[in-house]
Amino acid sequence: MDVNLPLSRLRKVALERQGLLRAKPFGLGVAGVREAIRHLGYVQIDTISVVQRAHHHVLWSRVPNYRSAHLDDLVDSKLIFEYWFHAAAYLPIEDYRFALPRMQAVQNGEKHWFKNTNKKLMREIYQRIESEGPLMARDFSEAPANQSGWWEWKPAKQAIEQLFIQGELMVVGRSGFQKRYDITERALPDSVDTRCPSLQEQARHLLDVSFRAHGFAVLKSFTYLRKGAALRAAVREQLNDAIVAGEVVRAVLPCDSEVYCDASILDLRPRSNKRVSLLSPFDNSVIQRERCRMIYGFDYQIECYVPGPKRQYGYFCLPILFGDQLVGRVDCKADRKTAILNIQSLYLDKSVTGNTVGRDEFIRELCKAIKRFALFNSSTSIAVHHVQPRAVKALLLAELKAELATAGC
Repeated sequence: MDVNLPLSRLRKVALERQGLLRAKPFGLGVAGVREAIRHLGYVQIDTISVVQRAHHHVLWSRVPNYRSAHLDDLVDSKLIFEYWFHAAAYLPIEDYRFALPRMQAVQNGEKHWFKNTNKKLMREIYQRIESEGPLMARDFSEAPANQSGWWEWKPAKQAIEQLFIQGELMVVGRSGFQKRYDITERALPDSVDTRCPSLQEQARHLLDVSFRAHGFAVLKSFTYLRKGAALRAAVREQLNDAIVAGEVVRAVLPCDSEVYCDASILDLRPRSNKRVSLLSPFDNSVIQRERCRMIYGFDYQIECYVPGPKRQYGYFCLPILFGDQLVGRVDCKADRKTAILNIQSLYLDKSVTGNTVGRDEFIRELCKAIKRFALFNSSTSIAVHHVQPRAVKALLLAELKAELATAGC
């Protein structure tokens, strides 16, 4: 049965399923972080640190008392693990078996990042970790003095990463951002299911993750950044079976996009709020550019990978969520030495600046969000630079000053 669902309702469904409409959607503390990762299916790990790293940002947006130590505790307790979803991510340990197809594909010759692998070095590294216990890449030979950057990893680092991606090593902790590896045989809990899923089971898992985390998706979203015609065919087969079983319904949007919906969302009536959130560019809710454009009418692209002269909004601009709409972008940089959160540039849509009454309410909520974000980044003051439209800068500064005077910064 095909249904008609307005975009306004789908936006609320998506945000409700993402845990962005309620104050404590997954609970608090370590338990809340574990439930957030389980519900979302993954939380992407990223190295960029102009503000708090993406994995911390995503979890902080959903678990109010989030601390980075919560992730460490979950890794130490073997309740989550690091591997690949569509990118490097933290995953619930109960989903370990669904990482096995990729591990086996790499073992069987599928290339990862490196053109060549040093089998002898890999054996030596594995044997040393097996003998000595968990080690980091820096415990092996140093990189040549003329090399820098992750794409120029030294041979030992490449060998360790190859062992990790093919499942022979696991990350069992970090020192700073440096990974500590142990052999999988020791690191993996005995209770974990290690049966490699069939293609149909893998396809069903992708459907389950998407529907649980988003409520609905277009067909290609289920296999986002995943290779293989066979997997795509299996997803279509599982999707058709779910439609026949009444678990999934189709809806056609005004833009003529066909979306597949978890049937349970037909009874879901989420209410949006007027809270403003500054989202990570790698947030699960915005990471798929086409989906973001379809649902919110918001063409968002992270620009840290765009050459400087071609950037429109800034190196690491964050999407601004207001209620159930994305209404702007803010490029932030936390200066750790001075404890200043720099608002390099702020771009706001006319939807929140065109009407005086609505604008003033939005600016108040935006300043609350900026203050929360400053505290999250251990910043004690805020500097605002470029604002567009320029007419709201004075109002923003006045409201921000009043907000900061109340507490915190």
